[in-house]
Amino acid sequence: MDVRYDFFTNPVSSKFLKQLVSSARPLMESSLPAAMRELVALRVSQINGCGFCVDMHTKDAVAAGETQQRLHLVAVWREATVFTDSERAALELAEEGTRLADASGGVSDEVWANATKHFDEDQLGVLISTIAVMNDLNRLNVITQRPAGDYQPGQFG
Repeated sequence: MDVRYDFFTNPVSSKFLKQLVSSARPLMESSLPAAMRELVALRVSQINGCGFCVDMHTKDAVAAGETQQRLHLVAVWREATVFTDSERAALELAEEGTRLADASGGVSDEVWANATKHFDEDQLGVLISTIAVMNDLNRLNVITQRPAGDYQPGQFG
């Protein structure tokens, strides 16, 4: 599979992509653990069918200390016993925040209330922002058919 359009080689697109990626830098410096951010990024990418991002975030999750078993079970987290209550709250928020067209009304009050039980305001902001940025990046990669498999952990800083 060849990429349809390379955001890295077009001057305008490259500037946009750099700004989008830079906007996520404060998320990496937050108190939310890297492994938690990677689980959320992975789940959003699975839902959106972004192979490049699934590849990237599974590898970055392993680099952040995540186990293969848990990564294999992210897609079926509701049935898996390996996730904490806070991870379940984050994954549920990620799903409802990604499937906006599928869930009339967006994120339910119940899902939001559960998330607020597990995360402080800063962490909620990081979760919401991670979900939003991942949906943006997933769409760029799916539209352009960026192939998966060659990502190296930490490749983009």
